[in-house]
Amino acid sequence: MNLELYIAKRYLVSKKSNNAINIISWISVIAIAITTGALIVILSAMNGLTGTVANLYNTLEPDLKITIAKGKYFEATAQLISDIKNIEGVKVVSQTLSDKALIKNSDKQTLVTIKGVDENFNKLTKIDSVVVDGNYSLADTNTVNKILLGRGIAGQLQLNIREYVNELSLFSPIKGKSGSLNPEDNLNQLYATPCGLFSLNDEFDYQFAFVSLKTAKKLFNEPTKISAIEIACDKTKSKEIQKLIQQKLGNTFVVKNRYQLNDVLFKTLQTEKLATFIILAFILIIATFNIIGALTMLIIEKRKDIKTLYCMGASIQLIRNIFMREGFLITGIGAGIGLVLGLLVCWLQMQFHLVTFGNEFVIPYYPIELQLSDFVWLFGLIMLIGFFAALYPVRVFTKMDLVH
Repeated sequence: MNLELYIAKRYLVSKKSNNAINIISWISVIAIAITTGALIVILSAMNGLTGTVANLYNTLEPDLKITIAKGKYFEATAQLISDIKNIEGVKVVSQTLSDKALIKNSDKQTLVTIKGVDENFNKLTKIDSVVVDGNYSLADTNTVNKILLGRGIAGQLQLNIREYVNELSLFSPIKGKSGSLNPEDNLNQLYATPCGLFSLNDEFDYQFAFVSLKTAKKLFNEPTKISAIEIACDKTKSKEIQKLIQQKLGNTFVVKNRYQLNDVLFKTLQTEKLATFIILAFILIIATFNIIGALTMLIIEKRKDIKTLYCMGASIQLIRNIFMREGFLITGIGAGIGLVLGLLVCWLQMQFHLVTFGNEFVIPYYPIELQLSDFVWLFGLIMLIGFFAALYPVRVFTKMDLVH
């Protein structure tokens, strides 16, 4: 057995003449354990929150989205669509057309984003899974235009699709036409029948309504153009596919993944996680620096042992290694207990949902997502802090004892 480690373990568990040394050592262990456990719980909770938000956006956002670099619309030729479909890893390609429009129901009206989607859109998103009333049926017909509304929009229009409702009026400005004394002469008008309501979160529920691509082209008077090509692809190769598509299309088009489409939101979540970690890291540093007091008192307690070992031929480096290992033991035991404690709390929340929000929220309980990387680098960080905390008392006080 390693001599330094053996003596360090004996010093940790043996009874000291001054009982305060034992108390301070175990207070250090407990402080590190509690702070480490709290960090694991909070980091896992932030991971869960980020994952939940990502899953919400996965419902309506594609893996990749192609838009024109300048302007709003572009023409998607058959060759362009074919080239994208032939890229290895691309599973589904959907064409969409989005723009602002006014929806009116009797005397109620609201401005929303109308998104026209083709028959492939439901294959690359999970939009039908968030339909809470009615159904997702936007198939093109020659007689009836269907519209799928967010529940927030339906509330603003005072619309209940379970009762008899009039057709909704959709208005969009006619591009390049203005100056008429009658404002309605400058608007395209279309009628649509609600087929269902979806509910995801306020950002979508109050802003978006879906129609068929054919209906959107009539409403926005864009018979040949679209606003985006949306793609479902092999998620393990999404970065390579994104890069390849961008190379093929050049600077005329912009290719973004799901996170880039909502970069402000996800950067905000990451910043919040970092800020929370920094605050708790300061608490962790304070807790870890209890080791300075514990080791200082232990070195004073073991002066005779230090001089005896030195006289027997032990080098100053060996003596210092004993107390450095003592510091590592305190830090390591505290960190290990903290990681297990944090893991236990997270498991209890995942299994029994101890912290709840309420049924009116998108998710009724606080989400938790465990990531191995959090455990690894947090343990490494604690050991690094413990090393620097132990370094000063070990180098200074052992030298003083040997000199005197």
